[in-house]
Amino acid sequence: MKKYHEVQDVHFEGNDIVLKIDGEKKRFPLEKVSKRLLCANPDDRQTYEVSPSGYGIHWPSIDEDISIDGLLGIIHCRKAKSKAAFV
Repeated sequence: MKKYHEVQDVHFEGNDIVLKIDGEKKRFPLEKVSKRLLCANPDDRQTYEVSPSGYGIHWPSIDEDISIDGLLGIIHCRKAKSKAAFV
């Protein structure tokens, strides 16, 4: 399995989500990340699962998913398939 990110220390400070991603502390305002998390109670916010690959975080009680690449603004492009030239 490909490991996308190492996600640690997920917590909330006020209306921000604070994470340690790949060894770096990152802070994101919930109003820009997730209205569901912004409105969730503290117990629901603290009940989450980080995917084994580090691709995302899931909050089952509020049915919310966040992509780490999305938070970081990473866009993956599909590799173009090469076409063999037939002669």
